[in-house]
Formats: sequence, C-alpha cells, structure tokens
Amino acid sequence: MQLFLIRHPSPVIEHGVCYGRLDVDCHAPELVAGALRPRLPVGIAVYSSPLRRALRLARALSPQTPVRVDPRLSEIDLGAWEGRRWDDIERREIEAWASDISGFAPPGGESVAALRARALGFAAALADDAIVVTHLGVMRVLAGHWRQLPFAAWSRLEFAFGELTRLDIERGK
Repeated sequence: MQLFLIRHPSPVIEHGVCYGRLDVDCHAPELVAGALRPRLPVGIAVYSSPLRRALRLARALSPQTPVRVDPRLSEIDLGAWEGRRWDDIERREIEAWASDISGFAPPGGESVAALRARALGFAAALADDAIVVTHLGVMRVLAGHWRQLPFAAWSRLEFAFGELTRLDIERGK
C-alpha cells in the first residue's frame, strides 16, 4: 500500500504563536496543490484533517472528488496553550513538557502518546492507497512508525509546509 502524506501549506498566523489544533487558514493552497498534483496518483482516496489549513489544500488537490475528513488527522491539541505566544506560556509548564514529551499533556490538551494512538488508529483502518493531508505531528507519527524509528528519532522528523512524503507500507507492520 502507498500512503502519500502531505503537510498543509504555511498557516496564516503570527510567528511565535502556539497553534496546534487552533483552526487557522493557510497561504496559497491552490498554488501548493498545483505543484503537488503532477506527483500524485489519480483516482485514489483523499483524506484530510478537518482543520482549515489542511482541508483547503485537500479540496484543491481533489476538486472533482469528495475529500474524506477524519478528525484523527488533526494536529495535537495543545489545550490552554492554543493561540498564546510561546513566550507567554509558563516556563514550568514548558519544562514539564520537555521532561516528558510523550506523556505530558498541556492543560486541557492531549499528550503526544494520545496523538500517536489516534494517528495509528487512522492508518490501521486504511485498506487501499491514499493521499493524506495533515499536520507535522501526525506525519511524524506515521513516518516514524513505518520507518521503525525510536521515539527520539521520529519526534524530531521535519516536513516542510506543503511537503509530500510517500510511504510504501507492508500490511501487518
């Protein structure tokens, strides 16, 4: 099975603001779609996070076919941190997160472990090739899982805005 992971275009938000699950728009989804479309297969399902910055790109990629929206493809929920400047979040909370990246959840948010569980749940339900428009956190989880990377490696994977990554997946892994 082939999975075509695409990170959403750059978000329309001030630099330095925490925006995990915050539903912000994106820059130029039609231009990004135009650059990606020739590199993608035709006629396979397109899945998207429900967040605007991903969904606008997914719809631009697949204007003739309905996009399958799945909330499991949303970015991590950073709870009370959402919409705040990173510099305004209490240092002790950032330190608590840094000391337990996988298990810590910001107030009212979710942990990386919870993000991982829902992203892998989405992938386990796939039966056929798919295009998936999503976010950095979900892409890290999925790419790290199928590349069999340890947490320390997959949690640091980088994917640029609008980047396409193809995963060739053997079922049962």
